[in-house]
Amino acid sequence: MTTPSTSQPTPTPTPASAPVSAPAAAGAPSRFGSFGPVGLVLAGGISVQFGAALAVTLMPRAGALGVVCLRLFVAAVVLLVVCRPRLRGHSRTDWGTVIVFGVAMAAMNGLFYQGVARIPLGPAVTLEVLGPLTLSVLASRRAINAVWAGLALAGVFLLGGGGFSDLDPIGVAFALGAGAMWAAYIIFSARTGRRFPQADGLALAMGVAALLFLPLGIAEAGTKLLDPTTLALGSAVAVLSSVLPYTLELIALRRLPAHTFAILMSLEPAIAATAGFLVLGQALTATEAAAITLVIAASIGAVRTQVGRGRRPAGGTRPEPVAGSRTEPAAGSQPEGNGSAS
Repeated sequence: MTTPSTSQPTPTPTPASAPVSAPAAAGAPSRFGSFGPVGLVLAGGISVQFGAALAVTLMPRAGALGVVCLRLFVAAVVLLVVCRPRLRGHSRTDWGTVIVFGVAMAAMNGLFYQGVARIPLGPAVTLEVLGPLTLSVLASRRAINAVWAGLALAGVFLLGGGGFSDLDPIGVAFALGAGAMWAAYIIFSARTGRRFPQADGLALAMGVAALLFLPLGIAEAGTKLLDPTTLALGSAVAVLSSVLPYTLELIALRRLPAHTFAILMSLEPAIAATAGFLVLGQALTATEAAAITLVIAASIGAVRTQVGRGRRPAGGTRPEPVAGSRTEPAAGSQPEGNGSAS
């Protein structure tokens, strides 16, 4: 996936949903590096989607809004403690950017969890991926992207059985809304990353998102949020879906080209479908599997097209960045000199 403008003047630690800061991961390569950067990214993707599957099992206890509240609150606490962002010395524009970033983050998570409460995890993630994919196609503005857009639309048509008769239309709408917020999340993550050092902007935005969702979670779940089992499961969701994957991705991005990272992230619908099957017993039909495959192919094609466009100019034109993950410039690292942000 691509963003219109996500380049940064210096490589700073790199947006879903919440990585830890560079100091927290400084000693991690020695522990995780033996898995290789590709393995780390795949492990992060698996962690995110199995965390989402665990969240679905928690919804009967706390509801979708309660689960989002717990996830954002725990992730915010972890990030703010680890990053200890500086609160002074920022302009109104800086704070406005980080607040909008937090709003996008809260909306993305809220809409997605409302979606997976109604439709299977695999189709929900597939529909959500359309947001970054659309952003990528619009940012590139090349004719070949009509092919990738067509593939994605064909996948959506198959997924809906010609009219989404097999999927809850409200769940579909929530998942598509989450995709739109994911695209906004990518854009404002990049802007936040240019205004705040390391993961400070992400930590502050996560705090904003947690504060926004706190009254919603309390309204839906009330004192259930304080139940020890619910609190423990919610904390596990936060670790699996935010802290752990972003730590792994941050480490991987120091040694992995951004376009390769984006292609690996395009596999998330397949990982989500696997998690839904193993944890939730959500089996896919052959048509749904074909639909997910088409969307993945469109996503990978769009990334590769953008990378090819970025490599052609000999001078004067800056290559467009490649993005499309949960870890944008606000929260992860960008390999120096690759012209990309992930």
